[in-house]
Amino acid sequence: MTSENHDDWDEGTPVPLYVITGGSGPSVKTFDLVTLIASRSEPEPSMQPEQAAILTMCRYPLSVAEVSAYLSLPFSVVTVLLSRLVDDERVEAIAPVPVAAFPERSLLEAVIHGLRKL
Repeated sequence: MTSENHDDWDEGTPVPLYVITGGSGPSVKTFDLVTLIASRSEPEPSMQPEQAAILTMCRYPLSVAEVSAYLSLPFSVVTVLLSRLVDDERVEAIAPVPVAAFPERSLLEAVIHGLRKL
C-alpha cells in the first residue's frame, strides 16, 4: 500500500519570512524608505544570501525601498536584515536630507522669476 504525501516540500514555495530574518522581530533601528544604504565590506561565503546580496548591490548607495524592491522582500524584512548589517558595521545607513535643509519655495520661485527676466 503506497501512500502519497501531499505535504511534500515544493521547491517553488517561497521561504517563510521568519526564516530569512532568523525569527527576529521588528528592527530596533528605524529606517525610512529613502534612507540610503552603502556597503562597508564585501560579502563572505558564510553569510545569508540576502545579506550578501545587500552588500553586493549597495556598493553604490541605494535607498531601503530600492533594496526591498530588488530583493522582492517586504520592507519590514529588509529592515531586520539591514539592522544586523549596521550592527556588524558591514553597511552604513545614511539618513535622508531633512526637509529643513531645502530652500524655501518662495526663494526658489524668486530665483526662477529672476532667471526668466534674463
